Amino acid sequence: MNDLPKEFLSRMKSSLSDFDGFLKSYTLPPEKAIRINTLKIAVEDFKKISPFDLEPVPWESSAFYVSAESPGKTVHHAAGLYYVQEPSAAVAAPKLAVERGERVLDLCSAPGGKGTQLAQYLGGEGVIFLNEINFSRAKILCSNVERMGVKNAVITCAPPQTMSECFEGYFDKILVDAPCSGEGMFKKEEAAIPEWSLENVNLCAARQKDILACAHKMLKGGGRMVYSTCTFAPEEDERQVESFLYLHPDCRLIEMQKLLPHEIRGEGHFFAVIEKDGGIRRDLPLLAPFVKDKKLISIYREWESCTLSTRYCNLHAVGDTLYSLPDEMPEISVQTLRAGVRLGEFAKDRFIPSHSLAMCLKKGEAGFIELDEQTAIKYLRGQTFDCDNALKGWHIAAFCGFPLGWCKASGGVAKNHLPKGLRI
Repeated sequence: MNDLPKEFLSRMKSSLSDFDGFLKSYTLPPEKAIRINTLKIAVEDFKKISPFDLEPVPWESSAFYVSAESPGKTVHHAAGLYYVQEPSAAVAAPKLAVERGERVLDLCSAPGGKGTQLAQYLGGEGVIFLNEINFSRAKILCSNVERMGVKNAVITCAPPQTMSECFEGYFDKILVDAPCSGEGMFKKEEAAIPEWSLENVNLCAARQKDILACAHKMLKGGGRMVYSTCTFAPEEDERQVESFLYLHPDCRLIEMQKLLPHEIRGEGHFFAVIEKDGGIRRDLPLLAPFVKDKKLISIYREWESCTLSTRYCNLHAVGDTLYSLPDEMPEISVQTLRAGVRLGEFAKDRFIPSHSLAMCLKKGEAGFIELDEQTAIKYLRGQTFDCDNALKGWHIAAFCGFPLGWCKASGGVAKNHLPKGLRI
C-alpha cells in the first residue's frame, strides 16, 4: 500500500503501546463482512441459503465475516437479503439502543449502511429519517433503502442546520456518523492517504462540532445520541466529545470506545454514546396524505386489487408519482427525496408499479414467479424468461422466495421490468 503520512505515523506511535502491531495490521488484507437484512429474512433462515461461510461479528448479531472476493455480486444481494458492510462500521448503530416505534435520525446517512441497520431495529414501526446533504450520494442512499425494503424511511437532502430548524426536540435517537479525515480506512481506501493532512483533520473537527450542535438541538429530552467516526484523530474523537459535553451540560457520556485494527478484525472506528437529560419531546403536525385527482386513487386501487393481496394506505401523490407515507410522517419543509414506499407512476389511465414497491413485498402479497439462480441472473441482466402460459399481468420475479423486481407475463413469456440502472 502507499506510504502512510509521516505526521500520522508519528502521532500514532506516541499514542499506542503496540505501535508495531498497529503497523503490521496494514500488511493484512481488509476484512469483509455482510449484515443480514432481518426486515426480509431471519438470521437462521439466511444461514440455510447463504452463498458464503459465515463467521459472527461480535458486536452485531446480524453481521458476519465472509471470505468472498465480491460479496456484493450475488442474486441474494440483489434481493436485498444482506448489506455489504465493513465489520467495524457495524459497531455504532447497536449502541443507539433503538426500540420499535421510535423516531430515529441518521444525520449523515449515505450510502446507508448504518441507516438501514437502524431500520432493522425499528422493524417497520415508527419512522426513520435518513439525511444526506450531497444530492448524488443521497440518490445512492435511496437505492440502498429501496433494495433493503425499508417501508418507514424518509430520505432528506438538507444541511444539518436546516434540519435542526425543522426538528427541534423531535427525535428519540440520533446517529451522527460524521464526515471525518478517514484515518481508520487507509487500508481499505488507499485513495484517502494522499488527501490526509493535519489541516484537513482540523477542518473536519470544526465541521463535526457544528453538526453535533445541530444534533443536540434535534434530540428530545431523555434521548440518546451516538457520535461515530472512522478516524483515530483525537481532535475528531475524544476531544470532540469533551468539547461537546462542555458546551452542552445537559448531556452526559454513557460509553466511549476506539476500535483499532491490530486489536480487532476490522478497520479503525470510534464511537461515543451520549444521553440528554431533561427537556421535552416535541411533536410536529402530521402530513395529511393528499391526492389532488381522486381518479388516480381509483386507478391505483383497481390495479392493487388485481395484483396485490395487501393494501397500502396513506396515499400521497407528488406529480404523477404515488407514495404510501409512513404512519408518523410529519409535515416538513426540508427537501425530501423519498417518504415511505414509492408505489409507482401514473401514465394516462394506467398505473405502473415501482421497483421500490416490488422490493417491499413478501411472498403471498403478490404473484411470485420463482426463479432458479441461472434464470435469476438472466433476469438481473434485463432479459425476458419463460413462464407458465396461464400467467397474465404483473408478477414478481423472485429468488428463494424474495423479490428481485417486476415482470409482466403474457403468452408464456415474462417481460423484464427491472430498472435499467439496476441491471448487471
